[in-house]
Amino acid sequence: MADGGKPDSAFRTISEVADLLGLPQHILRYWETRFPQLKPLQRAGNRRYYRPADVALVQRIHDLLNRDGYTIKGVQKQLTDEARKGPGAPIAPASPLRAIRDTLALALAEDARRSA
Repeated sequence: MADGGKPDSAFRTISEVADLLGLPQHILRYWETRFPQLKPLQRAGNRRYYRPADVALVQRIHDLLNRDGYTIKGVQKQLTDEARKGPGAPIAPASPLRAIRDTLALALAEDARRSA
């Protein structure tokens, strides 16, 4: 079970997804205009329902924008490249400095694991 007692396979409303990511709902609606891959179901009254794959994609977009420092255009390119390469393909870092940071973070995590 994920948040709120719902199973992971349950559909989520836009407010649930927004709360999960700590984002306002209008950001999710904006992302729908920028990322053609993001297509939640819309029912009567334009109520949006996010499938588990939609939630994963929103989380991926959020991480690329806010954790990895990509721009909207960079995320669009990254998602297009990932779709072309297929699932599980390695993700190129946004810059050489990010690659160094990621390598150091992995080394620190490994060192902490060995020390514990």
